[in-house]
Amino acid sequence: MPIDRESILSTPVKDNHLKADTSLYELMEQFSTSGGFTSSKVSVAYGIMKDMLTEENTTFLSFPADIISTGTRGIINDMVKKKLVDVIITTTGTLDHDIARSFRDYYCGSFDYPDRELKDLGINRLGSVVIPDESYGEIMEEFMQEKLKVLYEEKKVWPSWEIIYRIGLEIKNESSILYNAAKNGIKIFVPGITDGSFGSQLWSFREMHKDFMVDVLQDEHELSDIVFDAKKSGSLMIGGGISKHHTIWWNQFRGGLDYSVYITTAQEFDGSLSGAKLEEAISWKKIKPDARFVNVYGDATVLLPLLIAPFL
Repeated sequence: MPIDRESILSTPVKDNHLKADTSLYELMEQFSTSGGFTSSKVSVAYGIMKDMLTEENTTFLSFPADIISTGTRGIINDMVKKKLVDVIITTTGTLDHDIARSFRDYYCGSFDYPDRELKDLGINRLGSVVIPDESYGEIMEEFMQEKLKVLYEEKKVWPSWEIIYRIGLEIKNESSILYNAAKNGIKIFVPGITDGSFGSQLWSFREMHKDFMVDVLQDEHELSDIVFDAKKSGSLMIGGGISKHHTIWWNQFRGGLDYSVYITTAQEFDGSLSGAKLEEAISWKKIKPDARFVNVYGDATVLLPLLIAPFL
């Protein structure tokens, strides 16, 4: 788009002024004239999200599992409860952490804990979150094997989105993303379903029931229906990897996303998808050339609450 001096100098930088009762909505308004640096990008993201959530639009939410071990799980759960998104694409660890935390506690820790000593104590470290053995593998096996037996008696072949849906209904805990997504008809897709503890439980059950099958291609059929039925499509993508790629991959078949907000800590110099700016996706026809989009750099556990709170 051509630019000129007058248009570039159209919005003066204004100082931010905060009070004890300044709302996050008011803060977003101030960010719009702050000039720099990440605050201005958060403001752009907020504007895109506002249109994405108010216009007739199919909204995709993608994210990796690590943030579900943190309090940010509650932000995503609130988005699901409010039906702010239509489709979730994530990684298998999201299922692991959401199920495990529905029954057992994770604990606040430190990046600096000595990992060799943690191992001997039966404690696993995920960044600055610590997870005792009994809060992860044990509860996952106990819960999953019981529920898979019930599903197996009903039928032998399941698409993975439907397994996630049925497992979600059985959690019966309002803190659970899976539970509220199932209640609200928000389908969760995990393209790497055989990874993680959830995937291992599927494999373990299959070892004992050879006619039990997970039909991953049925998930792709469901996604194709969603994409081709969408009048407009938008995405809030947190982090990269397979969840980001699957989101933009499927949207290329409708000519690309109309809106997108990408929160990441990755840089593009190594050529990874996680570091790839949304601009790159235009060349692959995964984002429309005239789409509204922004790359926001920073920790999602800080940025996501700021960005989403005004909509909750």
